[in-house]
Amino acid sequence: MFKSIKNNFEFLNVYHRGKSYANRYLVMYITQNQMSENRYGITVSKKVGNSVVRHRVTRLIRESIRLNEEQFARGYDIVVVARNTAKDKKYQDIESALLHLGKIHKIVNKKD
Repeated sequence: MFKSIKNNFEFLNVYHRGKSYANRYLVMYITQNQMSENRYGITVSKKVGNSVVRHRVTRLIRESIRLNEEQFARGYDIVVVARNTAKDKKYQDIESALLHLGKIHKIVNKKD
């Protein structure tokens, strides 16, 4: 299991000091941490839907990170924010959106 960002001040640090890129379904903020591993935070706002919908989107994002974590460069705090358009998407859509943002940030190594 990957390390999580849990505290509000840690999220705020990534938002304020980090760099962000967005695509149709997700927004990704990253900033360097002084560790040898990544920490991930997932945010799904109430605008996305009710709690069932929000938890489903959170699970899809978490699973995408879990299965592709070895492709991400180490030493970053990464916050993934779900957009409203992510609510009715399949796992493959969320996974490809996550990897797309990782490539834009230049923290994903291409899988051979």
